[in-house]
Amino acid sequence: MKSIKRDFTTLVLALIPVAIAINIAIGQIVVLLKLPVYLDSIGTVLVGLLAGPWAGLVTGALTNLIWGLSGLNPAYTPFFYVAAAIGLLAGIFGSLGWARKLWQWLVAGLITGVTAAVLSAPTAAAIYGGVTGAGTDLIVAGLRAAGLSVIQATFGQGVFSDPIDKVVSFLVVWLIVVALPRRFRARFPRSTNLPK
Repeated sequence: MKSIKRDFTTLVLALIPVAIAINIAIGQIVVLLKLPVYLDSIGTVLVGLLAGPWAGLVTGALTNLIWGLSGLNPAYTPFFYVAAAIGLLAGIFGSLGWARKLWQWLVAGLITGVTAAVLSAPTAAAIYGGVTGAGTDLIVAGLRAAGLSVIQATFGQGVFSDPIDKVVSFLVVWLIVVALPRRFRARFPRSTNLPK
């Protein structure tokens, strides 16, 4: 319980709404452009890395709940648990020190992407028939045209898009953290696990 409380410092509590806004803003742009990725977890991964798994989990879950319930993109609400898992994993990998080496951090993004694909496919298939209004719908449509079932096509799209999406997101976060002044980075709960 102490470690959870330690992770939610005043600075982290101020960062979470900013991270949520970053997720929604970038995510909305990607949806409007119909790109075959999401890029809606950059803020979540950033909080997970800087503040730990629980703060990442909260940021991810709140992003999708606020995004969906605000009416901006209701299709994303049911995926709040996937966004929470992304934040949790970013925090775990960060706590393990994987961000100290870029290649390890990118592997963490790859693992997180595969996990997100596995977690999200059943919901996307069951609730939306694989069509969520994102640019990834084109991939689902192509796989369906090739004869795959809804769940197979949705899972195939996820295995293709999610790892790419999370590797890019993890890379962007790594570049952001490296660019932050050391004195500022030192103010976060997980600063000892950050890249030099």
